[in-house]
Amino acid sequence: MKPSSSLSNDQKLKICHHKAANPSIKQSALANWAMQDFKLSRVPTQGTISNILAKRQQYESMDSTELTSKRQRAVKHPELDNVLANWVLQCQAHRVALSGDLIKEKARQFARQLELGERTPEFSNGWLAKFNIRHGFKAQKSYGESGSADLDAIDINMPTIKEKLQSYSLQDIYNMDEIGLFYRMAPDRTIARRQIEGSKKDKTRLTFVFAANADGSHKMEPLIIGHAQRPRAFNRKSGEQLGFYYRSNAKAWMTGLIFREWLQKMDQQMQDANRKVLLLLDNAPSHVVRDLPLTNVQVFLFTANTTSKIQPMDAGIIAAFKRRYRRFQLQDAIDRDEQQKADIYKVDQLIAMKWAKAAWNDISSKTIANCFKHTDLFERETQKNEVGSEEQDIENELKYAINQLPISRPMSVHELINPKEEQQVAHEEISDEDLIKLSLSQDQEEEEDGEVMDENPAMSTKEKLNVLHSCISFLDLSNSNHVIAHKVLRNIQFEIRTIEKKQTTLDRYFCKEY
Repeated sequence: MKPSSSLSNDQKLKICHHKAANPSIKQSALANWAMQDFKLSRVPTQGTISNILAKRQQYESMDSTELTSKRQRAVKHPELDNVLANWVLQCQAHRVALSGDLIKEKARQFARQLELGERTPEFSNGWLAKFNIRHGFKAQKSYGESGSADLDAIDINMPTIKEKLQSYSLQDIYNMDEIGLFYRMAPDRTIARRQIEGSKKDKTRLTFVFAANADGSHKMEPLIIGHAQRPRAFNRKSGEQLGFYYRSNAKAWMTGLIFREWLQKMDQQMQDANRKVLLLLDNAPSHVVRDLPLTNVQVFLFTANTTSKIQPMDAGIIAAFKRRYRRFQLQDAIDRDEQQKADIYKVDQLIAMKWAKAAWNDISSKTIANCFKHTDLFERETQKNEVGSEEQDIENELKYAINQLPISRPMSVHELINPKEEQQVAHEEISDEDLIKLSLSQDQEEEEDGEVMDENPAMSTKEKLNVLHSCISFLDLSNSNHVIAHKVLRNIQFEIRTIEKKQTTLDRYFCKEY
């Protein structure tokens, strides 16, 4: 029999069980085991193994027919499944006791709102069991029962958390938080107010999820939440194809389901690295950890009204990100103003995401470590802050950029990086109506609101090389020492020429006349 290159759902489940039985096994070794054990024609990729492990609960919920299939059976009503799961998670966040009958009744209500009509399921006990297994929800019980001690995340006070921190090294203490970003916001009070009020229509707001450890040695890949799966700026590609960890819903909000996916992914990464870590979180409604089978991440939730004092992300890390993002934005606005563009703050979502990713990567480990140490979680350091000068330099650049722009009512730098509206990232309770909207957006492919891509035309190879040559000539003639910049420009020049040469060779090959 010819070896197969694809895996059945049953084989995928066996991979998950093999990983559970051998927690320290690396994904590469797991892939080699799968190829040998299942007699595959090639070794599964690391990405394939990672995706399989992340979907363990889904495979465990399948019946025998589904397990023998090589394709996962799609949920019949994904919009209903999403809205109901997010509703359950929100109830758990508020510690509302849920019975199976209550979940089924709420499902019927959502089905009517979604106008499923004849497609409405029967909502039997079997349907409920599969729904619970699919999302990892255990048998429902009152939070007043002794079972409430099963919570993986607990509210803690300051002495308790300080004591807990002592059992972890700095590199194993993480903090995560979400922020909103109006990525086209002008540094003009009048224009910004108009932009923010219209953001629901023009969809120029993104949510970013940032996480890092206490010594700054590991900044996790940011999760970006937008309004559409494939905005026009993506040119029909997915966020993953463009190199981003990207999710979407109608309001660009963090939801319970997205959070649980993110947390399980983090747990899988720590399993692969054979690390046990502590994750500090605020008590946002979407941060529901109950029933998640976490093995390598322990979650502590801050009590209400304490995050401003003890959350490291709020102690300067998010502000450092925003300074760097706004620096990209204002530098671009100055360029557009010099080119006499009509809307100097216009930028498409993909460019904004690239700026944001570069801004996050630019934050130094010293800055992150400094922010952790200057919370009430750690003893405050009395020595001079070595990182403060770096942030002050960026603030000075922002002040200079604001002064260079045609602005009638300029914002201060503090206003620019701390608009209160950006803090509203669905930390409030989501209404049933909004839950419906969030679920319906899952199949959205492109923006329908007039999102525009940058009007700058694509440059030819010759134009690119001419621009680089001009920059290099400027550096050669300047009196300053720009060795690093010179080297970077030469490397880009070499890369462009190499790609062009390969393309020319291919064109000549296919255009030969025989």
